[in-house]
Amino acid sequence: MKKVLVLGGGFAGVETAIFLRKENFEVSLVTDREYMFIYPTSIWVPVRETEFKDVCIPMADLQQTHRFSWIKDEVVTINTTEHRVVCKNQELGDYDYLVIALGAGKMRHPGIEHTFTICGKPEGSLEMRDKIDALISKGSGKIAMGFGGNPKDSTGVRGGPAFELIFNVHNTLKKKGIRENYQLNFFAPMAKPGARMGESSMKMMDKLFNRLVIKKHFGKKIKTFCEDSIIFEDKSKLDSDFTMFIPANAGHPVLQDSDLPLTDAGFVKINDYCEVEGLDNVYVAGDAAHIEGPDWRAKQGHVAEVMARNTAHNILANENGVKDKKGYIEHLNILCVMDSGDGAAFVYRDDKRNMMIPMPIVGHWLKKGWGWYCRNSKLGKIPRIPGM
Repeated sequence: MKKVLVLGGGFAGVETAIFLRKENFEVSLVTDREYMFIYPTSIWVPVRETEFKDVCIPMADLQQTHRFSWIKDEVVTINTTEHRVVCKNQELGDYDYLVIALGAGKMRHPGIEHTFTICGKPEGSLEMRDKIDALISKGSGKIAMGFGGNPKDSTGVRGGPAFELIFNVHNTLKKKGIRENYQLNFFAPMAKPGARMGESSMKMMDKLFNRLVIKKHFGKKIKTFCEDSIIFEDKSKLDSDFTMFIPANAGHPVLQDSDLPLTDAGFVKINDYCEVEGLDNVYVAGDAAHIEGPDWRAKQGHVAEVMARNTAHNILANENGVKDKKGYIEHLNILCVMDSGDGAAFVYRDDKRNMMIPMPIVGHWLKKGWGWYCRNSKLGKIPRIPGM
């Protein structure tokens, strides 16, 4: 039985392990987290709409369900030439195929320690919850939320959760009857944040910001974050008692010191089949990879899972000596249910369609249902919907 070593316990890593096991490969998955974190539904942890444990899938349960080996460790160095992966507590080299699904690193901004983020370490969602609780107890305040961009790679932007979180905070304050006591601000360095969703979606978002009285600060590059404010390069200042910021993705730090071929942004160069250039047994799936495609392309969880399933299929094809390989580019699209706490909007874009459909009330519960489905289908408690 051929052995596959999978690095990473997120959407791409877990999905790769699940589908390789279906093909009877011997799979070892390396992650230092004791759970897979469901980032799309973590937006509700800071506003106490859900518990932290409910957006975690225990790795031990996934291991037992799908019968892969879980190595609880942190990857430190990757050297494909020497067939060697060094972790904090051990060295791994007994594999026939290597799948890298470590996710991405984050761009650093001066003063970043003064911010919170919804797309960083999972524990950050709990820190935000406590900060929001404190602001609510105070009875008034100024809240700023936003995201950054990577000038070297447009796919490094992850703005959706920032939109969702500020909408959920608005809804939470409104339900408590204290919304008028808080100033909500949204900031981003690009002139049209969220433009990859399409022009019609942008117009709808603009109307929503105006209706919810959320002030916009767009097109200003960030100079530094302070404890009580954000300073922009034009020397303007935005006061804030609580700043949530999602830095743009950059190459994972471990990959920077590896022998893998990287782009200027630090992502691994792969072909359409998730194969690393020049290596016949190394694959990359998810945020660690540089993805090709249209200008509006984005890295999302469902794209990572498509890449993961294709990787498993292509490794099997390689083993069987057939050319029946599957590419990820034809499956690229933007797909999300953008939650607001009291509803949502269905966003979809591909080469042919571009839409944002408001879904009052039912949209919120649709996303809640997806979170339940994600957790229980991965644990084998309910059947999986084909392609999901």
